[in-house]
Amino acid sequence: MGISDTSTGILKGLVVIAAVFIVLAGLKTATNILVPFLLSVFIAVICNPLIAKASEYKIPKALSVTLVIVLFLAIALSIAGLVGNSLNELSQQLPQYRTQLNEEFAWVTNKLAEYNIAISSAVLIEYFDPAAAMGLAADMLSGLGGVMANLFLIIITVVFMLFEASSLPKKLHYALDDPEMRLSQIDRFLQSVNHYLAIKTVVSIGTGVAVSLMLWVIGLDFFLLWGVLAFLLNYIPNIGSIIAAVPAMSLAILQLGPAAAGGIGLGYMVINTVMGNMIEPRFMGRGLGLSTLVVFLSLIFWGWLFGTVGMLLSVPLTMIIKIGLESSEEGRWFAIMLSSDDDVEKYHTAK
Repeated sequence: MGISDTSTGILKGLVVIAAVFIVLAGLKTATNILVPFLLSVFIAVICNPLIAKASEYKIPKALSVTLVIVLFLAIALSIAGLVGNSLNELSQQLPQYRTQLNEEFAWVTNKLAEYNIAISSAVLIEYFDPAAAMGLAADMLSGLGGVMANLFLIIITVVFMLFEASSLPKKLHYALDDPEMRLSQIDRFLQSVNHYLAIKTVVSIGTGVAVSLMLWVIGLDFFLLWGVLAFLLNYIPNIGSIIAAVPAMSLAILQLGPAAAGGIGLGYMVINTVMGNMIEPRFMGRGLGLSTLVVFLSLIFWGWLFGTVGMLLSVPLTMIIKIGLESSEEGRWFAIMLSSDDDVEKYHTAK
């Protein structure tokens, strides 16, 4: 009997593992469809509080939805235009930066030759190509640009979601077995996501503005582009701010020299320390409820599954899974494992 139970348990475990891999393979295959849909959902979640606030002032829903969508389009297209124009100018100026780099490397190799150290400048250039250094920023932005190609589909989906949002609680009330508990969980999720995105957006804007001002004072070209990049990549937990510094420092080496690049790197470090380690943690704990390790691992997982957009949405997507697991006794233990220390105490108190 014991052996039979053990065999049954192992078989069930294997079936669950196989099912997980099948689901992941399906999600990976359907990325082109799922990514625009996920973006639509989260844009609608962000915009819906504005629509609800407008309804309190007796503003017709059609008008409020139109105004919110126009505002979103204006911001999105402005950022896209700035990034596109800056990248085009950057590609045109790369030959000039290469020429300057050749001169600097020639000076270095000549100095080394005085000490009987023979290094070819061509070898140095091969390992430090400005185009390759700038490619990091281009690849990250192109991932978002690919999503922008579906902008019309995303906007239409968001519009329909915003019009349907007011009737969703009523539908869920009739559809769910325990509507009061389920609706409270959904409401908690929406509040958590809105709180997280609000904090992250404010911190990201502050980071982008601080980076732009710092680079403008130093005199680095395309300082607005690097500020926008810092703003966007700050949504990626843990490593986004580090990635944002690489292209700007690479350009600084070409344009201003290694000393200025080191100063820019130090400036990025100070900005990210203040914004990410001092200001953001003061408020983020209430909005996340996830451990730092889980945030980092979710970044890797969702980035692998959905690319750049998955990295940007890694935290909200993980929060959905955590809140869903909390609703069942079987999954509650896993939700606890995903939780931060403060949330674990809440589970203990609830018992």
